Order: sequence, then structure tokens, then C-alpha cells
Amino acid sequence: MPSIKQSTIKLGLIQLQAGNDMRANTERAYALAQMAAKKGAHILCLPELYNTVYFPQLEKADKDYYAETVPGFSTATFCALAKKYKVVVIVPLYEKKKVNGIWKYFNSAVVINEKGQILDTYHKIHIPHDPGFYEKYYFEESKSGYRVYKTSYATFAVLICYDQWFPEAARAARLNGAEIIFYPTAIGNVVGYAPPEGDWHASWELMMRSHAIANCVHVAAVNRVGREERMRFWGQSFVSDAFGTVVDRATSSKEQVLIVPVNLGMNHYIEDGWGFLRNRRPDTYGMLTSKKLIEKSKKLKNI
Repeated sequence: MPSIKQSTIKLGLIQLQAGNDMRANTERAYALAQMAAKKGAHILCLPELYNTVYFPQLEKADKDYYAETVPGFSTATFCALAKKYKVVVIVPLYEKKKVNGIWKYFNSAVVINEKGQILDTYHKIHIPHDPGFYEKYYFEESKSGYRVYKTSYATFAVLICYDQWFPEAARAARLNGAEIIFYPTAIGNVVGYAPPEGDWHASWELMMRSHAIANCVHVAAVNRVGREERMRFWGQSFVSDAFGTVVDRATSSKEQVLIVPVNLGMNHYIEDGWGFLRNRRPDTYGMLTSKKLIEKSKKLKNI
């Protein structure tokens, strides 16, 4: 097998605990992102809905209380940071946007380049809806497709939380040229509920490490931490290399700035050796776009 070419950059994962004060959450996130930038991180990523509590665990909270526009307060804050330190910043937030004169609400990831410019915003595509995760009440299902961002440091995709369970999304991002897939996330255990099927945290991590292997791509998952209402978030943000090895992992109990050097040359090394991409058989995959096995929820009406 060929040797691994060196193409090293540093990722900054900002693991947060959210409180009720959105402005305070933003200020604390800025302080931690600034710390990451000063430590040499090139691409920074905040968790899903970074400056709000995880309100979708409640049925029908006030949408406008948590939503903001793009551009808005968050983007002004992090555009300034990106420009000052010449870093790329991924800012996941709850966005309200006028579409044909009607306000629509999205679970969004704003990408700001190293010049402080806002790139095309990614809107979460896969939206869950279960007790404790009532996301279809709040978020539009995006039809904008899987975006890839080319920056001076790396080419990457951003997928949001529930997107992480779908191999099709990871494959689409890789085929579009992503060298890294970022998964800003808000996930944990429901307090008082023991899932009979096993350890969901282990499955969560394993799923994304599998995406890394199958697609010869680095993966960075950025979670929140702490307890909110009945949800206790796992933390344990991590980076996986292109063969599924966890390069580094954050704590399960507190906020943390995790700086992770990654060698993106390993992506090419794995693909050259194993041929997972070049040996695909797209001519056999037609059924993947069918609606086979789609059915209505037995627990929740109209889902």
C-alpha cells in the first residue's frame, strides 16, 4: 500500500452546556471558540442549536422565542471571530427565514469562512419525531440537498444530529468531495428511561465511525453536555479518522474545547488500499430511492 501523505490541520470541537439565557450562551460559546482559535484550530464547530436549550423535547414551545435570522446576532458574533483569527466556524442555530412571504423555521448550520463571510446555509434534512424529540413541530424538512464547503483548510460537509443515522447522507457528502463530515449534535439519554435494546451511546459513536470507514473520510461529532429537563446529554464529542479509529474524545461531564490534529491524507490512503469508492456498483442501487418500508408512526398521529 502507498505511504500516507501528510495533510494535517487542526479541528476545534466546542462542547457546550446550554442555559436559558441565549445571549449568555452565545457569549460563552464565543469565549470557548476564541480559546480554540488561539490554540491553533483551523475549523471550529459548535453543537446543534448551540445557544438554546434543547426545546424540541417539549411539545409546542414558542418558536419565535428561540429563533433568529441569518444574518443576525449569532452570525455577526462569529463572523467577527472568523475574520480576526482567520478560522472557519460552523454555527448551528434555530433559523427563521421568509420563504415566499411566509416565515419558515429550520434547524440550520451556518458556515463562516476564514474571511468572515457567510457561505450557503445547510438546513437539516432528516427530522425525527418521537416523545422527547418533537422536532417536526419546529423544523421544516429541508430540500436543499447536501452541501459541501470548500475552504483554504479543507473541503467538508455539515450534517446535523439525526442525519448521522443515515448512510445515504454520509455517502452523498463524500461523493460531493467532503474530506471531513461534521455532525453537530444534541443527543443523550432520557432520564428515567432504560432502553431495552442496549447502549444507544455506543451505537451513536459506532454509526459515525462506520460512515468514516465506508466513505474513507474523517468524521467529527460535536455534542452538548449536561442535563436539561428530562434529557442528560452524553457529551463525548469525538473525531474519527478515515478507518474508524477515534483520534480523540471529550469528557462526558463538562464543557470542553477539544483540539484535534487530523491528517486528511489518510482518506486517500484508505481509499487507495481498500477501494470502497471506486468499486461501488451504482447500477444496482436504484431501489435506494424507492419508498419501500415507509409507513406511518403507530405512536404519533400524522407522522
